[in-house]
Amino acid sequence: MSELNPPTLSLHAVDGSPSPRLLVRPLAVLARMIDAAQARRDRRDPAGPSIWEPIHLGIREDGRPVRVPLIYRNMLLAGEPGAGKSVGLNNIVAHAALSMDCRLWLFDGKIVELGLWRSCADRFVANSLDDAIAALLDLQSEMDSRYAVLDDERRRKIARSDGVEPIVVVLDELAYFSATVGTKREQEAFSVLVRDVVARGRAAGIIVIAATQRPSADIIPTSLRDLFGYRWAFRCTTDTSSDIVLGHGWASRGYTAGSVAPEAKGIGFLLAEGGIPRRVKAAYLSDDEVYALADRAALRRLAAGLSTHAPAADAGPAGQPGGAS
Repeated sequence: MSELNPPTLSLHAVDGSPSPRLLVRPLAVLARMIDAAQARRDRRDPAGPSIWEPIHLGIREDGRPVRVPLIYRNMLLAGEPGAGKSVGLNNIVAHAALSMDCRLWLFDGKIVELGLWRSCADRFVANSLDDAIAALLDLQSEMDSRYAVLDDERRRKIARSDGVEPIVVVLDELAYFSATVGTKREQEAFSVLVRDVVARGRAAGIIVIAATQRPSADIIPTSLRDLFGYRWAFRCTTDTSSDIVLGHGWASRGYTAGSVAPEAKGIGFLLAEGGIPRRVKAAYLSDDEVYALADRAALRRLAAGLSTHAPAADAGPAGQPGGAS
């Protein structure tokens, strides 16, 4: 059987051409997908992280490491500019990029924040709202295709043994696409699509990581925030802003990112499902380390047949200004 092009479960027309609108027998799709996934696994170096395993985020105040599973979950990160949100985000993207059992879709309104991971991504969207909406529509179609297979199999979610590759979707900066560029109608279309993917994508293996430096009610409405199982609030200017990220009432109980000192970069309150916010310091990656990890991940994905992109020739501190903030 021929190997499917990513995304793994995209449905095809009778003549073999991609056609997300035309459903074929889900069992046939599943069989082709398993063959393709097995072929990719045969080419991979087994060493390295997995998206099915907990990801290291940093350390707690008592020095204990913080590791959380991302599969079947979504995460929201927010905080004022310079608070260290990008440090936490780079840890997540690095784990996903180095995991040969997942796909990576990146949305970056600033271009340069996630740009160095571009060679690792199956889909990279820069500062175009039209491109962002088109990508989310494709993601929505992929999600529907996966649910068609699950429905036919009378199952509720994908499993690791299926060989279906989870898709890690990273959205940074959320406010850029939902409130800054484009018309009001386009912004609303983007927000509706994000809410749908976050709400329905988990069981289909679609993991959404959304980040913003504008933790306000218009950017993170309650209806969206409550869909995120993990919420990480870095320093906020007010208790109200902290509550917008973590949830109403946490600040009055003493859990507020407004208490984080301005010089305490990378420290925030992490709320996991069913727990209470914990003060966590994100693991720090220097610019050199981020560049090295991005190049390594790109080469691993290229060798595994997961990507057709090689690292940029001028990648690295000497060839690219700026770095992780």
